[in-house]
Amino acid sequence: MKIDLPRVSEELPLRNFQDIFYEEDPELEMCRVVDSVFENETVGRVRLTSMVIKNSRFNQTDFKRIDLTDVIFENCDLSNANLSTSSIHRVKFKNCKLVGVDFSDSRLANVQFEDSLLNLSAFGTSKLEKVIFRDASLKSADFFDCKLKNVEFQTCNLDGANFDQTSLKGIDISSSTFDSLTVSIDDLKGCKVSPYQALHFASLLGLIIKD
Repeated sequence: MKIDLPRVSEELPLRNFQDIFYEEDPELEMCRVVDSVFENETVGRVRLTSMVIKNSRFNQTDFKRIDLTDVIFENCDLSNANLSTSSIHRVKFKNCKLVGVDFSDSRLANVQFEDSLLNLSAFGTSKLEKVIFRDASLKSADFFDCKLKNVEFQTCNLDGANFDQTSLKGIDISSSTFDSLTVSIDDLKGCKVSPYQALHFASLLGLIIKD
């Protein structure tokens, strides 16, 4: 699947994320942020555009209703941050720690999560379109009542993930691994699974498979 990549210039001035407090509106754009620490903060309606953020920490920061467009996060820690009711468009998270992040009630389009930890993350009642999870750990992640369109889980750990009331029609989970998954049989219709996974789901139905 082809998705739109972040549109970011290679030549960007360096800024500190704390600068956001000195702007008229809480926004940063057209810049690079490196080695910033912005933890346990609360800042509403943040807008980040056309920028690269590297080696920075945002643990437990409240970014509710954040607007992210054309942003690359690399080697960042956003554990337990609140990104609920946000708009995330053309964004890449590479080698990031996103454990327990709240993405609920958000819209994500053309987003990549690569080599990242998303255990216990919450996407409930969000819309995800053209989203790729690649080599990501999503243990016990919550996708309750989500709308998934052109979403790929490539070699991910989905153990304990919750897809209750979320249709997996057209979604390919065949390269991913899990011991348990919360999903209804109706919502599994049209999901692309591996032969091993098919046997696993069949056993959940109470089918006895004979060689």
